[in-house]
Amino acid sequence: MPDISISDKLYEPTKLAAIVDTIVSEGVPLAEALRNVGVPADTLHNPATQISIKQLLTACRNAARLSRNQHFPYAVGENVHVSAYGMYGYAILCSTNFRRAMDFATNYHPLATPLAAISYSEEPGRAIWTLEPVEHAEIDEQLYRFIVELQIGIHTSLHRDIMGQTFAPREITLAYQPGSDFHLTEDLAGCPLRFGQSANRIIFDSKWLDEPPRFGNRITYATTLAACDDLLADLSFRSGAAGKVRDILLRNLAGRKTLSDAAQLLGTTSRTLSRQLRDQGTSFRTLSDQLRSQAAMKFLRETTMTNEHIASALGFVDEANFRHAFQRWTGKTSSEYRRARRP
Repeated sequence: MPDISISDKLYEPTKLAAIVDTIVSEGVPLAEALRNVGVPADTLHNPATQISIKQLLTACRNAARLSRNQHFPYAVGENVHVSAYGMYGYAILCSTNFRRAMDFATNYHPLATPLAAISYSEEPGRAIWTLEPVEHAEIDEQLYRFIVELQIGIHTSLHRDIMGQTFAPREITLAYQPGSDFHLTEDLAGCPLRFGQSANRIIFDSKWLDEPPRFGNRITYATTLAACDDLLADLSFRSGAAGKVRDILLRNLAGRKTLSDAAQLLGTTSRTLSRQLRDQGTSFRTLSDQLRSQAAMKFLRETTMTNEHIASALGFVDEANFRHAFQRWTGKTSSEYRRARRP
């Protein structure tokens, strides 16, 4: 699992847009819904926008304060569908086995802008989702309840997307008492609620897991699973020490920063930084090569820059060094790569 700070901007704004759009539909000004979030209104629905968990929590807090809907968190979650989750959602949808889909949803949950840790278990006759909001000083009692009820709405919606609209939990337990500002009800949940319990759980009959998925496809599932593996690896490299090093390198790829330079900028030692990167399964050289190879392929694909100019832009001492590095990265010469990418 990636070691991700809640301030790392790594996620698409899907959940943020769902919360903001819903609160705005109540007549709340967009500027108020986005107060202190740090996301410009005109980028809210742009898939290229990257947000952090902290920004999403700020939007949740705004909504809890501004909404007059006593069922707001659950209502937002209930309108989040599997199609909102990109490749992660598509993999859930096309899984050929519901139990496999539950395991996938758990293991790849970091791709879903997670506000809560989720775990799945099965007992005779029943299946159980356990939800616990991320631990952080930002999360007070109100925000804790907001996250749980939002997540219950999302889980219920996703189950209905893949299992059919008749899906309903058998029971929901909540580790708190009903709030006076907003609260989940049995009419909304479609099942009994028990407050003041030891954990937040969604319990449903395990017979739902025995049905054949309507949209299951073995080939498509394998393809989307491989894509999600790549996304998870990329998420890891954009977080923690690796993410900080990437940011330093991206500021000036031609500058050829060293491990020592990066460590100094981050206020640590080369040895410590090297160990932190190793713990994330990477190294300074790997990150540097990855970023320069991506930039080189983009230049070759989208521009008419010569090898000499690309070499200079990426900090190589000469064109020959660039050509040798590019062939090591891709297994192709720069000329072969450029010809293959021409329409």
